[in-house]
Amino acid sequence: MMKNNYLLLFFALFSVALFAQEDPQESTYKKRVLETTEVDLLSSYYSQDGNNAAVSGGIGTEELTDATGTIVVAIPLNDDDVLTIDAGVSAYTSASSSNINPFDGANLGNAFQASSGASQSDTWANLTGSYTHNSDDRNQIWSAKASVSSEYDYFSIGFGGSYTRLFNEKNTELSITGNVYLDTWTAIYPVELRPGAAYGDAGYNPQFTPFDDTSRNSYSLGFGFSQILSKNLQGSLALDLVQQNGLLSTPFQRVYFSDKQDYFFDDFQLADDVERLPDTRFKIALGGRLNYYINSVFVLRSYYRYYTDDWGITSHTASLELPIKLGDKFTIYPSYRFYNQTAADQFGAYETHLSTDAFYTSDYDLSKYNANQFGFGLNYTDIFTKFHIFQFGLKSIDLKYYNYKRNTGLSSNIITAGFKFVQD
Repeated sequence: MMKNNYLLLFFALFSVALFAQEDPQESTYKKRVLETTEVDLLSSYYSQDGNNAAVSGGIGTEELTDATGTIVVAIPLNDDDVLTIDAGVSAYTSASSSNINPFDGANLGNAFQASSGASQSDTWANLTGSYTHNSDDRNQIWSAKASVSSEYDYFSIGFGGSYTRLFNEKNTELSITGNVYLDTWTAIYPVELRPGAAYGDAGYNPQFTPFDDTSRNSYSLGFGFSQILSKNLQGSLALDLVQQNGLLSTPFQRVYFSDKQDYFFDDFQLADDVERLPDTRFKIALGGRLNYYINSVFVLRSYYRYYTDDWGITSHTASLELPIKLGDKFTIYPSYRFYNQTAADQFGAYETHLSTDAFYTSDYDLSKYNANQFGFGLNYTDIFTKFHIFQFGLKSIDLKYYNYKRNTGLSSNIITAGFKFVQD
């Protein structure tokens, strides 16, 4: 019996000696950044209407519908690293873009009706992969990503990364993000400006030359700062800088000059030229968020952003959202967003440009306008993931609706749905 007690004492002392020589960080419990694989299924349906289509020189229907589906899969590789795959497909039908060739369908030659030709619809696809690494103390986060996307008239590859540092017991956060996108256009021009086109009479002589360079590169750098100000108040600031070079004009957007004679084919006015914009653009955006926890039912989220660029646009964005918690599982959140901007130096409405201008566009996205957006959302969360599909439990459902209106007459509606699943 005494011999057994000596053996137990020996093994106890030996174990203490072993653990005393281990790295303290290795012996400390470390919570995984992501416990298990998560899958987000996202979808949206968007529709808009208006009468200032850029394809037809600032007049004509802007009717468009778009349906998007996206799957996002986050996979924990170990305690510290997460791989995320984001794949999305968007299919749209556009009465505006159908009038790139208004003469290939049933409604021939009318800017306010859609052509039924090939240019009325298209599909956009995107694939993004990102890798995130967290330090042992969870105070440093590195990430890298790469993406590829394609549509009928452009192809894009992108890559970027970020670094985040947390201080002050994770109450303060600083971050820096950089991204590069390299795009190539397939220059599709209005049908009457294509080689061999025979529209209009002998006097029709548009002021048009094809673009020499169809590449576009975008470089962005972002800085972020977030601070927990009190147990109820959190604030953040963000500064974004973007430099773009290359073909920043849209090749199929028509322009009509006030000092040129109008020519028509059927009832459709033929282009004097296409949109011409500078081949460089520098953007600056400074924004801030302030979130206040009122009580266990209400949270107030506010946001403001100031934007300016060297094309002459200055804009202000302000929004408020008020999540209201209804019990343990449901939250509703009404929201409001206001936006206004000045016009770009190159913008002019239908037949207000001169043929002697260096740059010109009739795209109302670059015009002076203000907009109001009202939204409503509903969130359902089940931390116990009772509903299952195979090995994945449903963690949350998020539904949103937004109504958007500009003072130029453009209006739109969007419905989004998101479903988050976690692996058992």
